[in-house]
Amino acid sequence: MRYSETHKAETREKILKVASRTLREKGPENVAVAEIMEAAGLTHGGFYAHFKSKDALLAETLKHTFSSARAKALKAVEGLPPRHALAAYVDFYVSPRHRDFPERGCPISALNSDMPRQSKKFRAVYDEGVKNLVRLIAGWLEEAGYEEPEKLSSSLFSAMVGAVSVSRSVADKELSDELLESARTGIKARLGLTDIALSRTHLDG
Repeated sequence: MRYSETHKAETREKILKVASRTLREKGPENVAVAEIMEAAGLTHGGFYAHFKSKDALLAETLKHTFSSARAKALKAVEGLPPRHALAAYVDFYVSPRHRDFPERGCPISALNSDMPRQSKKFRAVYDEGVKNLVRLIAGWLEEAGYEEPEKLSSSLFSAMVGAVSVSRSVADKELSDELLESARTGIKARLGLTDIALSRTHLDG
């Protein structure tokens, strides 16, 4: 059977998409190559045509996941002025939907507790992904006229990730919801965005 010129790239993308969801849902230690290939509708033997090793798969999957997270962030604020973009992203990130679907959400809040045990290569990809998302928020802050946008972005994003992570660790759903609402309101109040309540949720994929 002859395949199209794009077949290999399309197959690789399929593997990465499946692996990305599994990585966020189960953590890097529980990503099994055989399960990923089966879920992608491929044979285990075909794995090495795309990746040299499981470590290579994990690193590429994390890069893919961060790229997806950035695309979702941009989609959540598409067409909005800077202040509205900030409010929309806070609503999008610090939300029950994000909490309830870690396999579709930000890799930072999904994987932060796993990172101390990971390889240097994997952690380097993670660090770069964190920096890029912080820079993205800093760009909105700068456009909106806030002072020291880089420092403010790091502080805000840490609060957002922490809120989602803690909300996932709490078994009491009412308490979890309260934690998210309180964090969301507090972060927006800090930015003077209490008059802006705009949420666009894009967590599919």
